[in-house]
Amino acid sequence: MRRPLAVEEYQSLRCRICGVNAPIPPDPQTEISASPIESRSESTERNWLPMGIAAAVILAIVGVMIVLGGHRKPTAASANAGPDPYAVNLSITNMVMSESGNLAGGKVTYLDGHIANHGSKTVTGIVAQVIFRSYTHEVAQKEMVPLKWISMRQPYIDTEPVSAAPLKPGGEQDFRLIFDKVSTDWDGSYPEVRILQVDTK
Repeated sequence: MRRPLAVEEYQSLRCRICGVNAPIPPDPQTEISASPIESRSESTERNWLPMGIAAAVILAIVGVMIVLGGHRKPTAASANAGPDPYAVNLSITNMVMSESGNLAGGKVTYLDGHIANHGSKTVTGIVAQVIFRSYTHEVAQKEMVPLKWISMRQPYIDTEPVSAAPLKPGGEQDFRLIFDKVSTDWDGSYPEVRILQVDTK
């Protein structure tokens, strides 16, 4: 009894009879194995896009933090620290307080004074701690405020940072402290002013 022909043998025999080369059927394993590679490649390309966007956002945030860090206000830690050693060389006199309204309908409080440098260094920056007392002599408000030089008085008072005109040894200068808001518990007396931070060169 003759063995039945397999599919491959039948196709080969048919081709020899017809004189035509039969097309070789594609290997299904090859097609299946190629598909995951292409899929992984496309997936990898898609994954790089959100990673690149996230990296750009992080760099932008870091840049903003660096810029803002150079203009940060005095911290609470510095407010609780002791005075700068060079502060003993700086004397404050002739303090005068005044007030004025602003465009928002609020009130701005000014504390003007005169400061002298009795030390041997040039001062490029000063931060003072100012304490407003209540009627019970408790602390109603405590702030760290940078001193600003009074650069002109007419037709209005204008100010500039200490770094714009460093205070040399033996030098004197009029200054102004500005408070956008003062506690309603303040008793109205002159606040306590203490120099905490001094930048010198």
